[in-house]
Amino acid sequence: MCKRNNSSLFFTCSLIECIGRKLRQRRSAVVAAMGRNEVERVYQYADVLHCEPLEKVAEDTIEDCKLQLGSFDNVKDCRYTVPDVWTIGKVYARLIEDLSEEDNVIETLFAVYGSWLNDVLSDYNEVAYFQPREYLAESFRAGDLLEA
Repeated sequence: MCKRNNSSLFFTCSLIECIGRKLRQRRSAVVAAMGRNEVERVYQYADVLHCEPLEKVAEDTIEDCKLQLGSFDNVKDCRYTVPDVWTIGKVYARLIEDLSEEDNVIETLFAVYGSWLNDVLSDYNEVAYFQPREYLAESFRAGDLLEA
């Protein structure tokens, strides 16, 4: 069990986004391929890992986990300005913060990345990632985006 550390969560989610973009993989596939042990390792050592460029940590993780290139390219498919990895990392981190208890952050991370909302947040042509954090958390709990 990992106690919640919001800075570590932000770094972990940003790294997942960076890896997903580099490999053209759905973020759910990145999390699944990394596995629980690697996600926990990144989360626990985020304070050290953030001292290196995010791209280098992503490359090291790709190599260590033998992650494969895919064909999901939400960056190429975006018709507007692509949000940076830190912006998307913050969206996921805040959502997980709002949904998790103090000691179940990794379980919540896997639940969020494995959910329907992951696909919605990965569509940069929609505005879901701009929505208030409370809206995203309640939509996740409800199982669908709420009516405005």
